[in-house]
Amino acid sequence: MNDAARKRLWEDYARLRTLELREKLILEYAPLVKVVAGRLSMYLGYNVEYEDLVSYGLFGLIDSIDKFDVGKEVKFETYASLRIRGAILDQIRKMDWIPRTIRQRQKQIDTAMKEIEQQNGRPATDAEIARHIGISEDEFLDWQGQIKADNIISLNEYIEQGNDISADRGTSSGFDTPERVIEKSELKEMLDEALELLTEKEKKVILLYYYEELTLKEISRVLEVSESRISQLHTRALQKMRTKMGSYIGILDR
Repeated sequence: MNDAARKRLWEDYARLRTLELREKLILEYAPLVKVVAGRLSMYLGYNVEYEDLVSYGLFGLIDSIDKFDVGKEVKFETYASLRIRGAILDQIRKMDWIPRTIRQRQKQIDTAMKEIEQQNGRPATDAEIARHIGISEDEFLDWQGQIKADNIISLNEYIEQGNDISADRGTSSGFDTPERVIEKSELKEMLDEALELLTEKEKKVILLYYYEELTLKEISRVLEVSESRISQLHTRALQKMRTKMGSYIGILDR
């Protein structure tokens, strides 16, 4: 469906609100659910089935169609992406599927990283973290794979703090408030500092994934390493960055 046809469909639905038009909108934007679910599945690994993420996200899509205000200066795709992601995260949180041991391991790694950094004045290596915790490097890699899903907590916190893009872009004014300008400035400084914690290869993965919007498979070709290694570098980079950014790590969701 082209943009003109999509616009007419929205106008018809805003005026008539029939189930038939609603169904057409759901079918039209269903691929968006798959995109959002696919991005979140990177954080969750094999802990939750992709098909389940899609089914959770459909509820968010339907909710966004029902609540979307055509008159606001916000693209539906932008608005719906947040609602879809929120619906998926809400369902996961209700399931409370992340084992307590995984959360404890995340805390152990975070603590070890901070202590080693304070002692040595530089980011900790995998070997140093493993030794600090008292496990082998192979065990540490296993831990990293398991706690990859725990990154979802940061994303959930970010959404719950009210950082809704519709609230930021839904106003008629094109200017930021002084508070928003200060917040953006502080956030940029925090992000710059967090990037400095990374190795060159980790930084490349973050920049290629979030700024150039390449997939993990595409990054693996660029850096000439396996896709699983790219996934490890990505997880490792986020772990380092969250020591600086805390819940603001959620801005890196895509």
